[in-house]
Amino acid sequence: MATIGDFDHSEVKKENGLFSRFKSLVETAFYGNNVTHIESLRQAYYHATQTPGTVITDMPVKHTQDLGLPEEAKMLIFNDGKIVGRTAAARVVIGHPGVDSDYYQGILREALYQSTKQQFYTANVVVGLDEKFMVKGHIMLPEGFENNLYSYLLNFQMENEYWQKRYEDSTSYKENDIYLFADPNWSHPDFPFGLALFDPEHNVAAILGLRYFGELKKATLTLAWATAHRNNYVACHGGIKQYHLPNKNYTMAAFGLSGSGKSTITLTKHGGKYKVDVLHDDAFVINRDTGATIALEPSYFDKVQDYPLTHDTVDYYLTMQNVGATQDKDGNIVPVLQDIRNGNGRTVKSRYVTENRVDALDEKLDGIFWIMKDDSLPPVVKVEDPILAAVFGLTLATKRTTAENVVGNVDLSQLVIEPYADPFRAYPLAEDYRNFRDLFNKNNIACYVLNTGEFQGKDITPQVTLSSIEKIITGETSFAPFGPIEEMGYLPLDDYEVDFSNEEYIQKVKARLQGRLDFILKENEENEGYDALPKEAEEAMRHILAEL
Repeated sequence: MATIGDFDHSEVKKENGLFSRFKSLVETAFYGNNVTHIESLRQAYYHATQTPGTVITDMPVKHTQDLGLPEEAKMLIFNDGKIVGRTAAARVVIGHPGVDSDYYQGILREALYQSTKQQFYTANVVVGLDEKFMVKGHIMLPEGFENNLYSYLLNFQMENEYWQKRYEDSTSYKENDIYLFADPNWSHPDFPFGLALFDPEHNVAAILGLRYFGELKKATLTLAWATAHRNNYVACHGGIKQYHLPNKNYTMAAFGLSGSGKSTITLTKHGGKYKVDVLHDDAFVINRDTGATIALEPSYFDKVQDYPLTHDTVDYYLTMQNVGATQDKDGNIVPVLQDIRNGNGRTVKSRYVTENRVDALDEKLDGIFWIMKDDSLPPVVKVEDPILAAVFGLTLATKRTTAENVVGNVDLSQLVIEPYADPFRAYPLAEDYRNFRDLFNKNNIACYVLNTGEFQGKDITPQVTLSSIEKIITGETSFAPFGPIEEMGYLPLDDYEVDFSNEEYIQKVKARLQGRLDFILKENEENEGYDALPKEAEEAMRHILAEL
């Protein structure tokens, strides 16, 4: 068995490090007499169709037999209220500086008591799709949120006979199963934006007062990534694919926040020019020793803003969140996509949207691509030095999108730094830095920075980005020096001239690099130095600044 979900009587004791107050609080709720266990996707689908507010479209689900759904299953729509994105401000991690564990225990105890006045559902999933890394997960949601439960069981791999057998044959880890308790009906005057409370060391979380489905998905991944991190894997919020070329394979990973182009880059079919295997577009782990990769989820939770109803990918939608509905000329109920209703419309798509889907790749990565929206950078930059490559991932500069419920007066047009595109990290940042640095060092992985925003006032289109990637994987590139910085080069492209004789441009590059250095220095000081970085990260950024 991979993770631990039951114990010998002699193991149930205070000295067993797998137990904690938070684990005991959360897990106990799963055994209440107000809880019904969901055994199958068919059962979950039926409950979702009966929930008030569910829109049962007239669009059939494909591959129902393979997915374990009723043959007549239709795509479902369910919409939230005002909030249609993930709320980072609600996130609290036990063990982080300044977090009062006793205070949050009290908050959680009261929330769990209040929850006994509702009826709940539970269900089990497997997170991690290869026997080398699998974690058992348990979710608990109240009546009224059957659509979120159904989407969750589609997004992750619901436990069934086939996957239970594989799970039993998987690598064992001295780690708890994941227990995720969620009560969107909860409210508290001290938490107007909700509370996402994590005890990552013991694999438990409580998601309180938050309806958005993405909270459940990312909470589960937060715990699964932390588990992987403790067990010799690099946790990755990104997409990964492998190109089968005439003389070789090329495996690439793209890291970026939702809305950066990560899914577009990962799932594009390049007009059929290449045979492409897709691992996943959002969540995977890399073995630190071998460089092999494993997907954590079978399905895709993606934005619908770029896809009209006539797009082929819509055929593989299973559920939709925060989208509209209308009637077609035949009187059929169909979804209204492209964020016409509101920003950040979403769908859970089945694995069959990609023709060549794989769950694990034994071959190491050839290239890592950091996706940014930094207008000081041309569309493609290559970083030659392993330390600098890890530092650019550490200082990944991008912009917030509608995928997030941003709390407070925040200018969404301003660049922010989100290290490794992973706002879900539950351990010190320096550990990710060292892991990526060592990956570049040990495995001879190339590093590229993709700017998918604009450069010198000109938008960088998806076609520019995708055609550039094609040149890289086929070796049809010749990188020019990025001004006086010896460790960096750029891909010359028509309409995106890089002019280091332009003093204004040089000053912009300096300002962006200085912003990265300032971020590193800030992390060394804030939160009692919890995310302090090795001196070499600061030195690498100071070095290229000096070269300018």
